[in-house]
Amino acid sequence: MKIAIISVSKKGYDLSFHLKELLDKDSTIISTDIYYKDIKNTIKLLFYEYDAIIAIMASGILIRSIAPLIQSKVSDPAILNIDENGKFVISTLSGHLGGANKLTSKVAELLNALPVITTATDVNKKLGIDVLAKDLYLSIKNPKEILHFNKAILNGEEIVFLLNSSGNYDFLFDYFNKNTLEIDVSIEFTSQINTDEIHVFYKNHKLIMTIETIVMGIGCKKGKSKNDILIGVNKTLNDLNISKNRLTFLASGEVKKNEQGILDLSDELNIPVKFVDMDKLKLFTSNEIHESEFVKSKFGVGSVSEASALITAGFDSKLIYKKTPFNGVTIALAISKKD
Repeated sequence: MKIAIISVSKKGYDLSFHLKELLDKDSTIISTDIYYKDIKNTIKLLFYEYDAIIAIMASGILIRSIAPLIQSKVSDPAILNIDENGKFVISTLSGHLGGANKLTSKVAELLNALPVITTATDVNKKLGIDVLAKDLYLSIKNPKEILHFNKAILNGEEIVFLLNSSGNYDFLFDYFNKNTLEIDVSIEFTSQINTDEIHVFYKNHKLIMTIETIVMGIGCKKGKSKNDILIGVNKTLNDLNISKNRLTFLASGEVKKNEQGILDLSDELNIPVKFVDMDKLKLFTSNEIHESEFVKSKFGVGSVSEASALITAGFDSKLIYKKTPFNGVTIALAISKKD
């Protein structure tokens, strides 16, 4: 998640730097930038460039600034509002699909503040269908239908998940096992839908969700074993709260194609590994990559784990877990939406 923090007062500005320092330690936060004053004009730029905006200011100033920009819960960024004393963190916009609710809880914990979340499913401790989609990295093709499903979930009514009988949906079953009390579902199988889709039904309503591609990029020192790499893999999956079954590919640089630890890991997880040509890694550029001078001096490329993940994920991919070291192993995750 790329975050912009914007403030209007000196006190808020100081809080911005404190919060940035805390967020930058989180591997799920790809970057954090700070902006100050000129709210109306700056918000217009931030709204389309960042996944989340944290506004440290009075709510009236924030609401008037973002009101003309709001378009859709699918495309609008997460918006958080914090008072300049850092006492309250308010989820203001895009609570579910944008991730504002979860970011609110995270920031409130970091600041020892009170999180304020008002979405109906959350306050009633129910699992919104859009929360499920966000948690599992599923894109919703017809988001206008979300309201009908969340109303059904709030009323305790059953919804039906339709899956392709030849697809692998273990990640979905893992998720349901953790959330059995929050949603009433039944599961049916068919051969009439694509394996990368999940269809959900409630009465005469249908929601179509597409499974996005997730690639785990791996860099490691020579001779690292499968178990050495698994330490980083498990920590990463735990940080993102996703099952290993949700990964689409593993990826690394071609120079690692004979690294037995990576090959053994691919076999154990039953996830294919793709090795990216070193020339592609050298030519690849992205403002999300955190280059390493050590890696560049050793292999001639600034990034292995992040770049190989982004390249393998394909067009319009973005990082969801920045390069993180684990005792000689680096892990990064990239995601790309399917058409």
